Amino acid sequence: MTFKKNDLVEVQIEDMSQAGLGIGRADGYTMFVKDTVIGDQASVRITKVKKNYGFARLEKLLSPSALRTAPACPLARPCGGCQLQMMKYEEQLRWKEQKVRNDLRRLGGFSEIPMEPILGMEHPFRYRNKAQYPIGYDKEGNVTAGFYAGRTHTIIPAEDCLLGAPVNREILETILSWMRCYHIPAYRESSGEGLVRHVLIRTGFTTGELMVCLVINGQSLPRERELCERLRRIPGMASVSVCPNTRRDNVIMGDSFRTIFGSSTITDRIGRVQYRISPLSFYQVNPLQTKQLYRTALEYAGLTGQETVFDLYCGIGTISLFLAQKAKKVYGVEIIPQAVADARENAVLNQIEHAEFFVGKAEEVVPRLYAEQQLRADVVVVDPPRKGCGEPLLKTIADMSPERVVYVSCDPATLSRDLKFLCARGYALQRVQCVDMFPQTVHVETVVLMSRVKE
Repeated sequence: MTFKKNDLVEVQIEDMSQAGLGIGRADGYTMFVKDTVIGDQASVRITKVKKNYGFARLEKLLSPSALRTAPACPLARPCGGCQLQMMKYEEQLRWKEQKVRNDLRRLGGFSEIPMEPILGMEHPFRYRNKAQYPIGYDKEGNVTAGFYAGRTHTIIPAEDCLLGAPVNREILETILSWMRCYHIPAYRESSGEGLVRHVLIRTGFTTGELMVCLVINGQSLPRERELCERLRRIPGMASVSVCPNTRRDNVIMGDSFRTIFGSSTITDRIGRVQYRISPLSFYQVNPLQTKQLYRTALEYAGLTGQETVFDLYCGIGTISLFLAQKAKKVYGVEIIPQAVADARENAVLNQIEHAEFFVGKAEEVVPRLYAEQQLRADVVVVDPPRKGCGEPLLKTIADMSPERVVYVSCDPATLSRDLKFLCARGYALQRVQCVDMFPQTVHVETVVLMSRVKE
């Protein structure tokens, strides 16, 4: 049977894709269906037809799956940010663990996988310490804040996301009220006109400190004093800043910011380690699970106080300083100069003198330190971006022959590729731990321990 766009079809959802789309078949033709889970029998409408597969949207549930639950957020379907909110949380955890296991088998070639039970959350909502809200206009022309609908730049008005801190709603209402009062225009992507593009909100979960940064299409913000007067009334408000960004692209933040109230940073803690965070800092968004993640990385590192550790892609030193609690010496490497400056400040803040940080690409810095200064590591920790480590760096790590490599990954596919490379060069897979840093979404963090094989 040949299918075409807008056809109404009944399917049984048998699997789910990496992106969280339900996978069903009709007359042998595969369809990917948003907002469905394994076990659903559904009536779906085809939205796109390819030669061997198509995409469809859910029209009606004919027989709901036993894995399904009612989404807590009324905007879960149109927003699309929580791809798994219609799935029971224990099933989300099972699916994520299986997703990592499948990639390690299929892409890494591992048959024996020492997988430990995934670390989930007791309360899998309200966990995000960071939110970025686009600012625009609704259909009636009123200024609004929310999130982009899936695969679009259409703003779904949503001043209260159930993944974020409850105070976000009050902050957004305050900013929108100020914009309406003083006729401050929102940015329009279509024309490049208007001023306020995004609002960034950060919350120090352990300190209660709040940070607000307005990303603007220009260099100055009218009536900024009045804005600060309104925001400072919110308990915990510690920092308000503006971040110019006049580019016509999808990058949210600009390259610099200007503080207009309070401090340029807020402080948060992970365990006993304190971190100062600026609007431009990378900092894990789920502090409760970050503690689990770093504890796992520290355990896998197996430090006794005598080891030299390299922490690659170290950001503002979050893992570096956590490891420094039990290491003899830690070297952190990060390409972003401001992040390295933050890492050095955080080391001083915590009175850690045995952590040293280098600016540059890990692929270039590590080979140079190894060749020119004969620096070698007993333990290497890597926490790369989604694209993984890159072959030159992995080769240098293998040549350096650390006893252990701890790999922290946000992408099971590139993780599997890089582990395969290391296993072909003298390392063995020892332990695998998934950590659910992002409940209700398809994303998962994984910590892996690799040990050098004794000859």
